[in-house]
Amino acid sequence: MIDFQLPAELVELRQRVEEFIADKIVPFERDPRQRPHGVDESLRRELVALGRQAGLLSPHAPKEYGGLGLDHRGMAVVFEAAGWSTLGALALNIQAPDEGNVNLLNQIATPEQKARWLAPLVRGELRTVFSMTETTTDGAGADPSLLKTVAQQDTEGYRITGRKYMISGVIDAGVNIVMARTLDLGGRDLGASMFMVDMDAPGFSIVRMLDTIDTNTAGGHAEVHFEDVRVTPDRVLGEIGRGFANAQVRLGPARLTHCMRWLGAARRCHAIAVEHAGRRHSFGKTLGEHQGVGFMLADNEIDLHLCRLTIWHAAWLLDQHQRASNETSMSKVFCSEALGRVVDRCMQILGAIGITGDTVIERIYRDIRPFRIYDGPSEVHRHALARRILSRRAKAGDHA
Repeated sequence: MIDFQLPAELVELRQRVEEFIADKIVPFERDPRQRPHGVDESLRRELVALGRQAGLLSPHAPKEYGGLGLDHRGMAVVFEAAGWSTLGALALNIQAPDEGNVNLLNQIATPEQKARWLAPLVRGELRTVFSMTETTTDGAGADPSLLKTVAQQDTEGYRITGRKYMISGVIDAGVNIVMARTLDLGGRDLGASMFMVDMDAPGFSIVRMLDTIDTNTAGGHAEVHFEDVRVTPDRVLGEIGRGFANAQVRLGPARLTHCMRWLGAARRCHAIAVEHAGRRHSFGKTLGEHQGVGFMLADNEIDLHLCRLTIWHAAWLLDQHQRASNETSMSKVFCSEALGRVVDRCMQILGAIGITGDTVIERIYRDIRPFRIYDGPSEVHRHALARRILSRRAKAGDHA
């Protein structure tokens, strides 16, 4: 049975995070070092320094590397609190893709690789990239089986060639985790594998920065190219041919942590809308006294509450080391759509004010919309869930 009662130490930690975000981070939200392709590295490092000073840096990371070592339920509580600010995840060093890469490296990297990359990542000294998606016209998008980037084995290691699309955080990152189809010396396809590639490796280049609707990712989003990029065997992450399986180590929990962060952002929008509806008057009443607005606030409360329950349930399963692929997929679909509705209603309640930069709602509205697309579009998750449902039916029919 799930225990929804939070331990006292987690309640205290949540309060510390909430106060830290409100007092130290929210004032940075109008800092001019935020640009169309994300925040400047100088601002990120300043925010990380504040998180470190407050003793709140990397709550998701192992204690032996300097993190707080929270379980998934603890992460759900803290990540939601951090999500109150558009810069909160950066300040706590829990922004994607770095947050997911911490989990990936912790799970499958060698001790030497952890010392080289995981330790500075947890300390906020290193930013990382995860390169799997390719252009949707000729490579792997939502369907990873279409992967075209190739790592050809040679006598010294591997040579990576290919093009990746919508790769987040490239600018100012230090190392790139690259998914590639692996060929042995004889050209035999061994399956997908992951490789650690330095951002300044010869043969790697940024083709172009992509202008996207969101601006919350440090380093923006880019199309990148690998032209005969050489990597040595010590840079293979996990086992050769186990790339897709290892990717799920990262992607499943990362889908859930996205939900955690965006729950905090939507809650911030709701708070702004409630305050506005309680003081703005129209036709002799406050806005909130009109059923049209009051019902929207009520629907917000319902969506926020159900999202939190959904997240906590999936987090509990992960903490119990139970299979949670269905639950993380369902959480990702439900939360991305429900939280998007919350932010949309808040914008509607504020009217003309809502579409301006006078509140943070306009920024969050732009940033949250891609949530329904990245880490698997809602339709792909529904497709996978439908296949599992029909598979269960087929198995049940065998025993009918």
